[in-house]
Order: sequence, then structure tokens, then C-alpha cells
Amino acid sequence: MKIVLAYSGGLDTSVLLSWIQEKYSAEMIAFCADIGQEEELDGLEEKALRTGASKLYVDDLSEEFARDFIFPMVQANAIYEGQYYLGTSIARPLIAKRMVEIARAENADAIAHGATGKGNDQIRFELAAAALAPDLQVIAPWRDESFRNAFPGRKEMIDYCVQKSIPVEASSKKPYSMDRNLLHISYEAGIMEDPWMDAFAPENREMFKLSVSPEDAPDSPEYVELDFEQGICTAVNGQKMTPLKVMQTLNRLGGKHGVGRVDMVENRYVGMKSRGVYETPGGAILLFAHLQMESLTMDREVMHLRDSLIPKYAELVYNGYWYAPERFALQALITESQRNVTGTVRVKLYKGNIMVAGRKSALSLYNPNIATMEADPTQAYNQDDATGFIQLNALRLKVASHVHGPLLK
Repeated sequence: MKIVLAYSGGLDTSVLLSWIQEKYSAEMIAFCADIGQEEELDGLEEKALRTGASKLYVDDLSEEFARDFIFPMVQANAIYEGQYYLGTSIARPLIAKRMVEIARAENADAIAHGATGKGNDQIRFELAAAALAPDLQVIAPWRDESFRNAFPGRKEMIDYCVQKSIPVEASSKKPYSMDRNLLHISYEAGIMEDPWMDAFAPENREMFKLSVSPEDAPDSPEYVELDFEQGICTAVNGQKMTPLKVMQTLNRLGGKHGVGRVDMVENRYVGMKSRGVYETPGGAILLFAHLQMESLTMDREVMHLRDSLIPKYAELVYNGYWYAPERFALQALITESQRNVTGTVRVKLYKGNIMVAGRKSALSLYNPNIATMEADPTQAYNQDDATGFIQLNALRLKVASHVHGPLLK
């Protein structure tokens, strides 16, 4: 049997590679998607081979991740439950897509993942696989009772790695799960499971990797200009950039000023609540600036229609339906809505805050001559017309009041 395993070299997948190989007497092919982990990939091949893999694929998917996954999601202004920038959620369909491609090339029988049976990632991986390769078997050890009996907690997994001489960053002194990519870093489990614990307290500063705490950020603000073309950021501070370079640049700038930190209790698709802490410095800047660009260039009714669909779109991404027909349909509408979202936004970064400092566009729908409180030189708006407009919209309220009496008694 030949199995392709989604492998990061972290605690869970290090244990899984060895355990699956022993249980299934399988040839293990490890796959790691390089989607912005940076230093976390150092020494990964040696670790995978030593742990039992016959081969390791490390594919640089960072540009594709930014271009085809992060940027379309930003065009939708997708945030789950008002706070989560969907950093882990949006990475899974890309990883699953490449796993399927490798499984086909290697003539593998199955793919495997280390997502817990209590989490969302198992759904994201397996819904993607169902859409792309329904014939492939999926192995999910966390839903195997024998695996759970062997590893009832992270301590047992850490002990297993010590026994097998597998180096992992997690330890009894750092008992939490971390997932990093180009869009964010998430921290869950272990000490994070107490929602009263202050993740941003001074004693936890060493945990964070992408951003400084706002208290330690520079005392002077920094201004950043983002150019957009049809809802896609194409330049930062006047310098043309690929999507990957945009994300890398904004991550550096945002991290410097401590922006994009989130601590939330979210609702998982499987039914439970979960506490997660996130760093999303570049994504926070990008989405904020995109909203500002839309405010200047997007038609009101198009904006309100698209906005009404944001919760659904974010839910689809969070729940793993990236390759579902309804997500493709929504994406087509979102792409159309971005036709005129072109121009420049200037933001100010200061101690954890992102503030708008200006916006301009040749396609701006804002007309100062019409909006002015002074005399309108264009005479495009006759204030007298508002009388009839108000009367027509007030009619139903007046009729209801006559029939039912005043609402306030």
C-alpha cells in the first residue's frame, strides 16, 4: 500500500508518519506544501526520511496560494464570525489539491492527514478530496480508536517523539499547537484552552512570531500606500509586486506595528466552540485597504448585495466547501463586483491600529460637488426632491400607525 501524507514536521504529523507506516505496512510519501512557513521547513527532508518516509515532496506553492486563494478571498472581504481571517481554512484546499496530484503521479492508494476528529481541518481535507478525487481512500488516524488510545494527549505524543528521536518544537514547556502560512499563524490547544488566559500578556510575548506587541511597536506611525486593480493589490508604496510579494511586504510592515492580532472563541463546523489566537498582519492591512477602495468605487446596490453574501462565503471557506459549486457561483459574482475597484488607498499603522489616511481613484463614484454642504455648482441634486422621497417612504409607516396606533405608548 502506498499513502501520501500531509506532513509539516510538527508534533502531530511526525507521530502520524511513523504510526501509519507501522499500522498499514505502507510505503509513506510525505508531502509538505511550502505556503510561507519560512524557517519551519529547515531540515524537513532529513526528519521525514528518518521518521520513515520513502520520499518527501516540498512544493513551493506560495505564489499560487497568494494569487488563487488569498486574493480571491480578500476580494470577498471574507471574515468568519467578524474576526477570523480564515488563514488555516483557505490553505487546506490548496494542500488537498496538490496531495491529489501527487497521489495520481505516484499511483498511491490513499491520502492521509493529521487533522483531529474534533476539528474543522478533517472536513476541509476530505471535502476537497471528495470533489477532486472521489476514488482515493482517506486515512484519518484521529478517528481511529487505537490511535487515540495510544495518544490520549499531547504529552504522550511528545514522549513518543523523544522515544523515536524525532525533533519537534512542541514540548512540555510550549504545549500548544501552531499552524503557520503566508496569511497567518494560529495558536490552539494546550494553554490556549483556557479562555480566561491572556494570550497577549507580557509573559507570552515570546510565543508570537509575525508581530510585536502593540506596546513594543514604534512610537511613530508609518504610512503605507496600496494600489488596487479590479480589487487586486498590485503595488505597495508605488512598487509593483506579485501577490506573494504583496503579502510578504505587508506582513513585515504589519508585524512591525503589531497589527492583525486576534483572540477569539469561534464556532467549529463539528458543533463545539474553540479558542484560537491568530496573527494576520498583512491580511489585516490588505482587507482593510480593500474595503476602503470599495467604499469609493463600488455601486451601492452591488456592494450591499455582495455584503449580504459575505457571511455565507466565509462560512463556505471555513467549513471546507472551496470546491463546491456554490462557492464557484459566489466567486463569479464577487469577481464581477470588483470590475471598478481600482485606485490607491493610504493607511496609517500605529501600535496595533490600521487607520485610513486617504483614498483616490479615477473611477471614484464620490463627487464632492454633489456631496458638498455648500451650493452645488452642478445642480445635480435638488434638495426639494427629498420631500417627496421621504413622504413616499413614510407612507406605510403612517398607514400602520393609523391602523394599529402609535408604536410607543
